Amino acid sequence: MTNEQKKFTHFKIHTQYSICEGAIKIQDLAKYCKENKIKSIGLSDSFNLCGALEFSEEISKVGTQPIIGSQINFKFHESMGKLAIFAMSENGFKNLTKLSSKSYLEVKENTIPHCLLDELLKNSDDLIVLSGGTDSLFSNIIKKNNINQLEEIVKILKQKFQDRFYFEIQRHDDIGEKNIENTFLVLSSKFKIPLIASQEVFYIEKDMYEAHDALLCIGEKTYVEEKNRKKFSDQHFLKSSEEIEKLYKDLPDALENNYNFPFKFNYKLKKSEPILPSLKIENNLTENDELISQSRIGLENRLKNFVFKKNNSSNKSKLEKIYKDRLSHELNIISKMNYSGYFLIVSDYIKWAKNNNIPVGPGRGSGA
Repeated sequence: MTNEQKKFTHFKIHTQYSICEGAIKIQDLAKYCKENKIKSIGLSDSFNLCGALEFSEEISKVGTQPIIGSQINFKFHESMGKLAIFAMSENGFKNLTKLSSKSYLEVKENTIPHCLLDELLKNSDDLIVLSGGTDSLFSNIIKKNNINQLEEIVKILKQKFQDRFYFEIQRHDDIGEKNIENTFLVLSSKFKIPLIASQEVFYIEKDMYEAHDALLCIGEKTYVEEKNRKKFSDQHFLKSSEEIEKLYKDLPDALENNYNFPFKFNYKLKKSEPILPSLKIENNLTENDELISQSRIGLENRLKNFVFKKNNSSNKSKLEKIYKDRLSHELNIISKMNYSGYFLIVSDYIKWAKNNNIPVGPGRGSGA
């Protein structure tokens, strides 16, 4: 790889989907990538994958390689904190999705979303794990000065992930950052764990620092002037490759691992069509035919028991034509949009609810 090809990859981007933490709109990020000819960039939103599809689509449109990841809380003994995880393939993304879901679905009520470390070990295929920065599982163990626990988790992750586990070296001038770096340097040498240079990016331009600081306060339910609150330095913006090289010039191996990081990924999230349950329809009718049949029966019932009873007009045929034309118009639209199956599914569970004395709403839409 020539010096011209060596470009720092920002793979720890926090978009607006990192609630009250990230302040980057994906469309703005895509525009930045296009204008600056960024080769690859990575998503690392905290606690969710809500922006993964939008990120993958928008970033790839401008010719930049998207790297999909997330930061999930993991519990190890009595310590809890984030680990950054990235999907190398479709199978890796499935494992990442599974872990993200488990962190919410398999915890007690009113408990911080998290997984046990064992869950990561069980679903480790095609995943890359990074240590994280000042708000990670590793940093929380380091703060407790629990060396035995620290070395234990390093051995576990090293054995399971081999060369897919990195220590992140981050330099934002945040409190405690230097101590974490020194600890990682020692552990890297002792256990042969590769180092990788990274930056937690919460906003694109440096002048967004104060606005981002206010955003953190909203998330923490506190005030800007409060001293004892979560606070970052003003170095969490999207720096150029040249700025990063100066920052890490004393750690060429960490930079080299960053340059090579994008080559480990060959997966891009793709939009898929909705997968609906299959319907059992009698007489080999199509979904469109069945919807038309049920709709016409329903209309006859409405006309007979409601419309004609309330309207004493002698010209019932004219009134009936108005309703049938309206129904035909609606059904044509539903059919063209391929929504017939969806309407039949909603109809099925509404009928089941009514037959089992379960109240249904007067008409708030199927989404509700």
